Amino acid sequence: MRIISGQFKGRRIEPPHNITARPTTDFAKESLFNVLNNLMDFEASASLDLFAGTGSISIELASRGCPSVLAIEQNDMHLAFIKKTLKQLGIITVFPLKADVFKFLPTTSQRFDFIFADPPYDLRTLEMLPDLVFDNQLLKDGGIFVLEHSQKNNFDAHPHFLQHRNYGNVNFTFFR
Repeated sequence: MRIISGQFKGRRIEPPHNITARPTTDFAKESLFNVLNNLMDFEASASLDLFAGTGSISIELASRGCPSVLAIEQNDMHLAFIKKTLKQLGIITVFPLKADVFKFLPTTSQRFDFIFADPPYDLRTLEMLPDLVFDNQLLKDGGIFVLEHSQKNNFDAHPHFLQHRNYGNVNFTFFR
């Protein structure tokens, strides 16, 4: 896993082999951030990373100058890896939180400029995520929500659908 751009550009982070998270591939992550460069100002964005896994997206956001990233992860091993990596890099703008995403979303009063979710592709409740984000008004005006998913999911008919991008086996749907 490598950091694509920003302060830590080119740094490699190697998660332990026993981590069960499926990190977004470097190719897909680079493509995602190329699109996001045209849609948002990282240095002025409060961000939320759901199902943070290895912390790859949170760290990329911080590297690009994002002033605040809340990283939600339920797995203790993954959370420990994120915290260890943040400490090694000296990143103080990412705030890891152990929580169940489906319990966190309806209870938080925070609003974000950017929300990213990379749930397990086989998660039965994956289709609920866009509605949870919008029903709970978690995005600020003009904010963007990106959901990573497999090809079996299609969100084109969602009222907040913006665009869909496919990079191999990785699919991103953008909502606004």
